[in-house]
Amino acid sequence: MITAAVEFPSGAATLAAYLARPDGPGPFPALVVIHEAYGLNDDIRGIAERLAGAGYAALAVDLFHGRNRAVCLVRFFGGMILNSLDHGGIRDARAALDYLAAQPYAEADRLGAVGFCLGGNFAICLACTDQRLKAIAPFYGNNPRPLEAVRRLCPVVGSYPDPDFSTADGRQLDVELDRYEVAHDIKVYPGATHSFFNGRPGAANAAAAQDAWGRLLAFFGQHLPAKTAD
Repeated sequence: MITAAVEFPSGAATLAAYLARPDGPGPFPALVVIHEAYGLNDDIRGIAERLAGAGYAALAVDLFHGRNRAVCLVRFFGGMILNSLDHGGIRDARAALDYLAAQPYAEADRLGAVGFCLGGNFAICLACTDQRLKAIAPFYGNNPRPLEAVRRLCPVVGSYPDPDFSTADGRQLDVELDRYEVAHDIKVYPGATHSFFNGRPGAANAAAAQDAWGRLLAFFGQHLPAKTAD
């Protein structure tokens, strides 16, 4: 496995990211990994490495790089309410996708995204507006506004805890993707809590996390297969 800290432009700003990819020149199917409100931490880096171990080039973006985290969160959550499909956070996520798609080790026609909470919403909203994405995996992310934007989604494998503020959004997304005939696997985990996948004390749910990881790999194996899964 090859890992590296990288930087790339997003408008006038510079963002940082943690790259993890398989050994060898590739090219590999490539994923942008979008963190939750806690930022780019060891949990998110570990997830990028697990994805690399499964055959993907994974770029875990740091949306707070060089910025005040609290100010970023206010702007991001405001953008999610006022213009969820086009605000600074979505533009930053798209810049990460642009960077990843341009790398020689990445297959530009096989791109996806994985996101958690805030990042789950960003993954959904980015996929509603960027057809380069072939599959996404949102974890406990809220839906875009307007909801009808999900008709433009690529295949989705989503995982949601119950009870949680995202539970209703997960169930609603399941219904809407049925309506629009978008391939999807949405699952709600009773008894799991928010951030169940990231291993934080009091939040981790090993059974739900293991099941969600298996579903993600199986779904991506169908819609965005890595060479190791061919």
